[in-house]
Amino acid sequence: MKKDIMAIGLAAVLVSACNSSEKKADGGNGDNPFLSEYSTPFGVPPFDKIKIEHYKPAFLQGVKEGNRDVEAIVTQTEEPTFENTIVAFDQAGRLLTKVLTTFSAEMGANTNDEMDALAMELSPVLSEYSDKIAMNPALFARVKTVYEKRAGLNLDKEQTKLVEETYKGFVRGGANLSADDQAKLSDLNSQLSLLQLTFSQNMLKETNAFQLIIDNEADLSGLTEAQIANASEDAKNAGLDGKWLFTLKNPSIMPFLQNSDKRDLREKIFKGYIMRGNNNNENDNKEIVKQLVTLRLEKAKLMGYEDYAAFVLEERMAKNENKVYALLDEVWAPALKATSKELDDINAEIKKEGSSFTAEGWDWRYYFEKAKKTKFDIDENQVRPYLELGNVRDGAFYVANHLYGITFTPIKNIPLPHPEAQAFECKDKDGSLLGVLYMDFFPRASKNGGAWCGGYRDQSYENGKRVAPVVTIVCNFTPPAPGEPALLSVDEAETLFHEFGHGLHALFHDVHYAGVSEVPTDFVELPSQIMEHWVMEPEVLKVYAKHYKTGEIIPTELIEKLDKAGKYGQGFATTEYVAASYLDMDYHVLKDLPVNKEQLNLDVVNFEANTLGKRGLPSQIPPRYRSTYFAHTMGGGYTAGYYSYLWSEMLDADGFEAFKETGDIFNREVAAKFRKYVLTPGGIDDAMDMYKNFRGREPGTDPLLHNRGLK
Repeated sequence: MKKDIMAIGLAAVLVSACNSSEKKADGGNGDNPFLSEYSTPFGVPPFDKIKIEHYKPAFLQGVKEGNRDVEAIVTQTEEPTFENTIVAFDQAGRLLTKVLTTFSAEMGANTNDEMDALAMELSPVLSEYSDKIAMNPALFARVKTVYEKRAGLNLDKEQTKLVEETYKGFVRGGANLSADDQAKLSDLNSQLSLLQLTFSQNMLKETNAFQLIIDNEADLSGLTEAQIANASEDAKNAGLDGKWLFTLKNPSIMPFLQNSDKRDLREKIFKGYIMRGNNNNENDNKEIVKQLVTLRLEKAKLMGYEDYAAFVLEERMAKNENKVYALLDEVWAPALKATSKELDDINAEIKKEGSSFTAEGWDWRYYFEKAKKTKFDIDENQVRPYLELGNVRDGAFYVANHLYGITFTPIKNIPLPHPEAQAFECKDKDGSLLGVLYMDFFPRASKNGGAWCGGYRDQSYENGKRVAPVVTIVCNFTPPAPGEPALLSVDEAETLFHEFGHGLHALFHDVHYAGVSEVPTDFVELPSQIMEHWVMEPEVLKVYAKHYKTGEIIPTELIEKLDKAGKYGQGFATTEYVAASYLDMDYHVLKDLPVNKEQLNLDVVNFEANTLGKRGLPSQIPPRYRSTYFAHTMGGGYTAGYYSYLWSEMLDADGFEAFKETGDIFNREVAAKFRKYVLTPGGIDDAMDMYKNFRGREPGTDPLLHNRGLK
């Protein structure tokens, strides 16, 4: 049974996808695809046969079987051993894992109102199931017995780690608390699960509710033909024929803010974006943020920690909040300095066109593009024609092949999670199966925003044989204009490589026990972020960056301009990210808040303004995620952990230097070490030890600062 089935729990699996559902028929057992072995190619879920009514009965059967598995462990008469207790527990609840893995992945990419309601219905049941196991005294006693005698059991490193992680999971799940405190913890977990789920659902509703409808063609000034065509298509799909529709989905709003000449419309859509969850309506998230912060603190104190960050960071590579703040502070000052220069450039562009206003948040991206063109004679629309989606995808495959010798082959006649998804068979250099990879690229109403890598089956072992993972990469790229291919921005190309890096991590996974499969949150971004370094390397660009009409390879002159312009804008990018990281940490290092829900006095808007204002964040730059739509922390997953991207960037920048130092960015020897020590072993080793095994030393921050142009 996986470690994440131990805590706030299985409901967090639902939160990671952000939505839920209402029940239909009970689904029956006879035709329920979850209740038998899949007979599909590679054993992928039979998406064409799975219906909403199948989830609940399969889920309930999974809970029943999970409880039965645990009962079998605690009622046996044999003395506790590694096999009959630790391994048995690791393997318990397989049906529930099977159902929830598919359900959570589908909620992220193919949700609907029924699934939303079902997740709400299942969330407290999952929390109760998780807590019941975590606080089972007889089960914990057996686990503790094995833990205490582990040194004399002749276990290998992976087995020893499994024992230690299993024991720790029980302790962090409340096994050592009194009966009264366990009841309090269980109640807190249930409340937190529902609040996190509600927060994420509200955020999605707020995002989907906003529409900027344009009915005057003159108001499209500055937008590209592709953006106009996509807006027309979106309007048509929304029943607004003859108009143009822009939304808060990134492929719609970000190009609009970059290109629209209409300042009043930029202001309208910008404010719609930054006010999500803060509109004093039924989807308002301010009260939910208050309760989440307060209840998390209450949980931390119940568990013996001074604040929630201390409880969380104990399991992270950073270990404590001081190290997190030290890294954020080291980057913040030079980022603010760079931001000031960028703002000067932006205001100069405003004056150049004869205007006298000072730039606001809705002006930044628009005038920044002009400033970049002035400085480097380049803009995004010059590059897009060379970044056709299929070519960029194949470029990622090319990099993986040249680093690791693996191949990706399209699979036909396989069930797809959505008609737009693509499927690939991934083989190792010896021809053996590594796994199946799905890729799903474009936004739709049923899909959450952003980009992520998930899975429909984790890598495991059964009867001594490796079970290959089924991985999915989900994005929200700018859709193609009618009759045209999808052309990506540089940022979208980097996103594809980023998520592909997560995919490689999942495909290369090779552990025998689910309980040691996970790495710390502030280490998990290393495999993804290091892949971004290859995107703009000239020898890689010359492979995949081909003009979609002529097939011409991207000109050397344009590559040189991209290189020169690459660090420009890092003031904005760094401050908006670090601001959100500060906000996340500041909420969760609070040590003194009323825990009586009737007396909550945390003013979310003022807290956010104060925590960022005292650090000098320019008024034109909101944090990348404001409190009321900050799903990474309030929806769970990266709580007291949004700093992880920067922490991992310290690792990936330093790690890529290992390739560059050899003079060969495709050095197979370095790649083999990265695969062996970072991509393959899951959480068998301590994260810092994993990095040192690869690099030979601890990471430094200089490469990070140089990469961002901050040093």
